[in-house]
Amino acid sequence: MRITREGHIERTDIWREGKWVDLWSVVHFFSGVIIGLLLYLLHFGPTASIALTLISLIAYEMWEMLVQIEETPNNRFMDVVTGMAGYLPAFFLLAPQLSYTTLATTLVLVLAGDSTLSFFGWRASQKAAELEKKLRARYLLQRAWLARHKTQLRDKYWR
Repeated sequence: MRITREGHIERTDIWREGKWVDLWSVVHFFSGVIIGLLLYLLHFGPTASIALTLISLIAYEMWEMLVQIEETPNNRFMDVVTGMAGYLPAFFLLAPQLSYTTLATTLVLVLAGDSTLSFFGWRASQKAAELEKKLRARYLLQRAWLARHKTQLRDKYWR
């Protein structure tokens, strides 16, 4: 984490939000795979499955906006695209090739991996928020000290 010259705090960890894609894009891709495998397992048809997946991915991005997760519009768009990029091959190519047991096992394994990755990303975001709060407080204290010091010097030498 660093403070820019303008006083903005920027994350520098691997989980920081990117302009178009970031490490969270991997989570969105695997979420699309999970949706594809699950809908195939539940015997949804292609049209209903595509519509439900697209609606789900867009609804999730809208939820992120409601809880004020900061992302660029480009990144939100790409989250939906990467989710669909995971869904399409999972539903149309992978799932038809697997037996019921293998499909269910694959779904559970991908879900476990995606959940683990999501947890580590969430935890990194929580740590970054705590660090940002501390940095912001320290930055404001230093600004206040500099303002007082500037006033004292001005009063001392210009009066």
